[in-house]
Amino acid sequence: MRCSMNDREYPDSSDGVWDDGEWISWDWINGQLHDQELRREFPKADPQLVEVFHSIVDAAAQYREATGSYLQIWGELGELYAEIKYGLKRHRPHASGSDGKLGNDFVEVKTISPEKGADSVHVKRAGHFSKLLVVKINADFEFDARLIDRRALGKGRGKRARYSWPSASE
Repeated sequence: MRCSMNDREYPDSSDGVWDDGEWISWDWINGQLHDQELRREFPKADPQLVEVFHSIVDAAAQYREATGSYLQIWGELGELYAEIKYGLKRHRPHASGSDGKLGNDFVEVKTISPEKGADSVHVKRAGHFSKLLVVKINADFEFDARLIDRRALGKGRGKRARYSWPSASE
């Protein structure tokens, strides 16, 4: 049987269904459902970039399982998550002041890793950003994020502002 959608040969007719005179493989159907799920979860992202993100996260999890150590890629994972989840348009690498833009807002991305002792981040007050996006990654490589207006950080003293991740009771 040859799938009408991907033109691949399948040895058994139970590997797909007949629909309107065409044989369509379950592989192709499941791929379409998977793509719809990705677009629903990450509506602002290129599905190919989402797949790359998932591959990197899977590789980091496999590395952790094999070695007992984490790959030190937290910042990049946080920024990539911000890109696919929120539609962050990242600046070129090592640009100072902020990591990217969401609409007209300059955004600084900070990541809380599972190996970090505290659920807080520090950000330079001198940075050129109007929003802070804090990405938290837990030990199971699950991601959560909070988008905070810079004004919520307060004026304060010192060169750095601190944001603490809200606890479950807050």
